Amino acid sequence: MSGPNAKGSVHLDISAGVASVVFDRPEARNAMTWAMYERLNEVCEQLKADSSVRVVTFRGAGGQAFVAGTDIEQFKAFKSGEDGVVYEQQIDQCIARLESLPMPTVAVIEGWAIGGGLAIATACDFRIATPGSRFGVPIARTLGNCLSVANLARLSAVFGIPRVKRMLMLAETLSADEALACGFLLQTSETADINAVLATLCERLAALAPVTQSVSKEGLRRLASRGLPPDEDLIRRCYGSADFCEGVAAFVEKRSPAWKGS
Repeated sequence: MSGPNAKGSVHLDISAGVASVVFDRPEARNAMTWAMYERLNEVCEQLKADSSVRVVTFRGAGGQAFVAGTDIEQFKAFKSGEDGVVYEQQIDQCIARLESLPMPTVAVIEGWAIGGGLAIATACDFRIATPGSRFGVPIARTLGNCLSVANLARLSAVFGIPRVKRMLMLAETLSADEALACGFLLQTSETADINAVLATLCERLAALAPVTQSVSKEGLRRLASRGLPPDEDLIRRCYGSADFCEGVAAFVEKRSPAWKGS
């Protein structure tokens, strides 16, 4: 991909105690590049240190997607399972920074929240979405890689293991109705009304006791992340497989992958 926004951007704007973070790469459904992940880390560090911020919102540019995963073109440079271990560790660190922000966070989802995008949305405290939004991790169909145990734990905590199995093992994407019914979404709203819904939610959150919000959030995070088992062997096996190489090649060549199970 060429052009001035080929690597994408992550914008931060702060106004009246509300920080707005926008993933800006709409021509690729806001798929995250390494540069975008790096910028997200920087934004989270900045927000963590800013006591004037009462609420943070996360949103994708263009109205078609929140974030449609990580840019698969970047995986062409991977040579072994160790590359996958390093990648998943870096993603975990980025998601953990977002998840541990001391103030309430809200993901605004219009369209696709897929793969890494779903992980980012799941790391937020609250999620609102348009009725046509879709949620999933269809890597069993597209790339042949895997998620870290930390991200599996996050998804399982909000969706439940049976739905996560459907997303990962059947490559299903879930509707906004199902995401609302299981509690993943706080609310759905038509596109024309979602800004007003977001403003009302931010106003409610900003009016409440910030210390109570912060310690409650951190306590719940500790409960959800306690005793996570090691996963490097699983990640190394998946990213070091011939199937992963085939998944990347098939994506780049715009064809269906031929899985071999090795």
